[in-house]
Amino acid sequence: MSIFLKGQPPLESKKGNSDLPLPVRHTLDNPADYITETGLTDAVDMAIILGQPLLLTGEAGTGKTLLAYVVGNELGLETYKFETKSTSAARDLFYLYDTVGRFQAKQTGNEGINPVDYLTYNALGKAILQTLKKDEVNDWLPQARKEEARSDQFTRDSRREADWQRRSIVLIDEIDKAPRDFPNDILNEIENMYFKIPELGNKSFVAAAALRPLVFITSNSEKHLPDAFLRRCIFYNIDFPKADIMKKIIERRVGRYVTDSKTFLNKAVGLFYELREPKAGLQKKPATAELLGWIIALKEMNKDQADPLSRVNEEKILSSLSVLIKNTEDIAQAKKAVVQWLRKN
Repeated sequence: MSIFLKGQPPLESKKGNSDLPLPVRHTLDNPADYITETGLTDAVDMAIILGQPLLLTGEAGTGKTLLAYVVGNELGLETYKFETKSTSAARDLFYLYDTVGRFQAKQTGNEGINPVDYLTYNALGKAILQTLKKDEVNDWLPQARKEEARSDQFTRDSRREADWQRRSIVLIDEIDKAPRDFPNDILNEIENMYFKIPELGNKSFVAAAALRPLVFITSNSEKHLPDAFLRRCIFYNIDFPKADIMKKIIERRVGRYVTDSKTFLNKAVGLFYELREPKAGLQKKPATAELLGWIIALKEMNKDQADPLSRVNEEKILSSLSVLIKNTEDIAQAKKAVVQWLRKN
């Protein structure tokens, strides 16, 4: 039976039901809870010393994206994220220009509007600009538009002079999603930390050497990156954590759900790794984030039990697999594996 759904409509219309629990998934990515292996910290050190981007590969759920925020949190640096898409062009990493809006302004006779105001700076553009003195770039920052006011706007009035000049971190997330030419098209810009804006007469900005941004790049290795791009990076592959490290990750991130039962922790990790084994026959192996969510779901569904993975809960355990397993064929395979596992445990 569902915890929240009773199979009947409410007696009267309800809005904003306060009885629903607060979602906890968004609390799992706290940089302070990140466990960093020695090889990874060494790779970060080398990237900082040499001023080269750190390219991170590895299975989904190994913490590639979160690392940039971990380093930013520890070093006191702001992190700007660029979410790579299949349509991303090299320019998008630095800025966007509202060509259509500018054209419409001209058509309606607003010739006096500053073309700079049609700029939106993106991750690496922001990071490079902030290495320079604000009076050097202020004329090239757009005026904030009241109708588009956002807390993340990067405009002439977005920050006081005293808070402006700083070093920051840029995260280029999932670069393998970008078109094939994207990595080659940003080679010189990332190596020399500069960019140009053709729409403003090729105005160029070069990062101050002492404040060069730190660049982190993630890839799920879905396609090969160009050799010329790889030569300019520090490379590190994050292996999927072994069971003993996974237990530490669980205790660090969702410890309150396992503190009352080491048996539950051991069982959850044991079953999780069994589902990742080739003999389980799954097309998509469950990852760390899915395991954490599954532990939370099992405990919330069985609050009165120290060990929700006991055999008497077989029906609930099988229904909870939608947290771990993400396609129809794998659900059937996983259910078989779980039933066999419960018979043995």
